[in-house]
Parts: sequence; structure tokens; C-alpha cells
Amino acid sequence: MVSKMLSIGRIVMSGQPRVFEKRILVVEDDPAARQSIKLLLMIDRHQVTEAENSQEALRVFAPNRFDLALIDYFMPEMQGNELAAALRRIDPAQPILMVTAYAEKLVDFSLPVNAILPKPFGIEELRQAIAQALL
Repeated sequence: MVSKMLSIGRIVMSGQPRVFEKRILVVEDDPAARQSIKLLLMIDRHQVTEAENSQEALRVFAPNRFDLALIDYFMPEMQGNELAAALRRIDPAQPILMVTAYAEKLVDFSLPVNAILPKPFGIEELRQAIAQALL
């Protein structure tokens, strides 16, 4: 039974799964927010690739594969939902976590994402959202 609960890159603690050591693309136009997210992800030993906008995200995504794309919703040039759709055209199975300060406004939208995480958030909320998107 324990072998089903524990595996490489994942551990279950107090009923909540935690995911470790994943390759995560973080797309966030605010440098301070991007750095904060990166630091939170590094606590769980994730390998983080940063992109400050959608165009940069598409450039780094095409030649690489990520376990998760963490995308801000409101960005200049291309909104997060448009970027998510573009990533899904490249890789339909790509897990995507949307982070946004506007979560309450997105409840009626059909978004091409696995999970939505409202800003502001802490490490536990981030861990739960990653687990929801990946497990």
C-alpha cells in the first residue's frame, strides 16, 4: 500500500499530495511576482524556467518539454488563456496552471487549463494547485 502512495517526485503527507522535482515553465510579466513564484517552487526542488511574456514562453516551450506550465492570466500582448491555447496546440496533453488576481471573473469562462490559482497565494495553496494540475 505504501508503494502506491510514495513514488519518485511525489509524496503524500497528511492526506495532501506534494509534488517534487518537476520541470516548470513560469510565465509572469511582473518581475517581482515571477521571482516570488520561482522561490516558492524551488523549495520543493522544482527546476524553473522563466518567461516574462507569452512570446518568450512560446520560444522556450517549443524546443523543450515541461511537466507544468504556470501562466499568469493578465499579460500584455497575449492573455494567459490565449497562451494556454497556443501551448495546447503544440502539446495537447500539457498540464497548465493559471494564476490570476481575477479568478472570480473567470468562473464563467472555459479555459484550456488544468487548474486556476487565485493571487495572492502561499506555498501550501501553490502546492495544492500543482498537485491538482499534475495528479
